[in-house]
Amino acid sequence: MHPATSLSQENTASANRATGPRLSAQERLTRKAQAAQALKTRGRKQLLMGLVFIAVLAAGWLFPLLGYFIPVCMLLGIGIASFQGRSWCNWLCPRGSFEDSLLARLSRNRPIPQVFRRLPLRLGVMALLMTVLTVMIIRLWPDPVAIGGFFVLMLTVTTVVAVVLGILYQQRVWCYLCPIGTMSGWVGKNRQPLALVAEKCVDCGLCAQKCPMQLAPVTLKAPVGMTNRGDCLKCSLCVHHCPTAALHWQETAAKEAA
Repeated sequence: MHPATSLSQENTASANRATGPRLSAQERLTRKAQAAQALKTRGRKQLLMGLVFIAVLAAGWLFPLLGYFIPVCMLLGIGIASFQGRSWCNWLCPRGSFEDSLLARLSRNRPIPQVFRRLPLRLGVMALLMTVLTVMIIRLWPDPVAIGGFFVLMLTVTTVVAVVLGILYQQRVWCYLCPIGTMSGWVGKNRQPLALVAEKCVDCGLCAQKCPMQLAPVTLKAPVGMTNRGDCLKCSLCVHHCPTAALHWQETAAKEAA
């Protein structure tokens, strides 16, 4: 093969990799509209749940039995994770919705420090909270009002920590430390995994920009894969905003193919 021909083919291949498969103008408009609608719908749900969270937290100081809201959330979060991954933490979790819909407005929106993502600190926070919870339940047993009141106190303290971290860094920092979130991530790590078609990816970085957990789906095409993938909230923001439709949910894709 002539050297010039070979060089031309290499340049063409490089250009194709750089631009990715071209979508028609109508397809691009459709994807933008779908992304905007998905973001709007999620925002409405989160605002509603965020307001519910504030109401329950405030009312809990007057009606301590509302504190049993916490163990209910624990059971629901981990139960849903066994089928759909950490999707509970997307908008169903009242505190997570509060963080995205309200706390985000005050956040400095800085990168989440790696120390909060790593296992030692997450295990330490889980061990501390679970130990305190167990000791207090034993001490207060069998008074349901007193136990409910302690749940309210624990929810208040952890929310204060979440607000401080959310303002200093990014609104979802607490979601890496939350015991429910950590356990849900373990249980649902391989449930409905996010997949990326490397040939379609153009390395635009939109997926990472849109991820509320500051994950980087673009790294799925690397041999090591995406770190902290169990913490994916299944919110689909990266899927909807991907300009070349390179991202998809594996189980969803399998069902559509069938």
